[in-house]
Amino acid sequence: MAIATDLGLALDPARLAESAGIRPDPWQAEVLRTLAPRLLLNCSRQSGKSTVAALLAVHTAFYEPGALVLLLSPSLRQSQELFRKALNAHRALGKPVPVETESALRLELGNRSRIVSLPGKEQTIRGFSGVKLIVIDEAARVSDELYYAVRPMLAVSAGRLVALSTPFGKRGWFHSAWTEGADWERVTATGKACPRISAEFLEEERRALGERWYRQEYLCSFEDPEGAVFTYDEILTALEPWAPPPLEAR
Repeated sequence: MAIATDLGLALDPARLAESAGIRPDPWQAEVLRTLAPRLLLNCSRQSGKSTVAALLAVHTAFYEPGALVLLLSPSLRQSQELFRKALNAHRALGKPVPVETESALRLELGNRSRIVSLPGKEQTIRGFSGVKLIVIDEAARVSDELYYAVRPMLAVSAGRLVALSTPFGKRGWFHSAWTEGADWERVTATGKACPRISAEFLEEERRALGERWYRQEYLCSFEDPEGAVFTYDEILTALEPWAPPPLEAR
């Protein structure tokens, strides 16, 4: 690879995507180019969120020698799917960084960088340190305990945390981070914004799934649990500190 080309890919991860044969959507290019250390992606199903996360992992491993990149999901199978996308991107680029070791769970490169896929179990992921990038896929379904366990891995390395998901109700750390969390950059990508999802398909899904599930799966909406007696917002209102009216109003 020519030095000028390599420098261009290092400075602009969106160009790396194009070199791998992937034409990023505008929101994907935004995600690839941001330098935000904490990034939340609230995305429709099939919008390309896993693809953009895999490209971030590959770019980090290529251009930060010795980087440790961890890919987490609720299950090992899901982590392996994300890892496979990273492998495919590496191969599509022509393996510009030599491979030292490759397995179904781990890629070690000649520049000492590693990409490792892990199961979503708090008990089995402890022990990693100096992590440069943590990617949490299907983050809305990842337990609070796992989220709390991985954050300290970034303490010394000043690494990045990227969480991507379709919503799964008004619950858990992902919802809290999206609605209340500080220090996060937030990106939304609905099904309507994805050029690969047709309006006809979305309308078919709306009829098949019903409004609530359609809004959650394709419009990135955090919905109240089905059958809930009180909505999340009503509960929050009830918990707000009550103050008596001023004397002049009594």
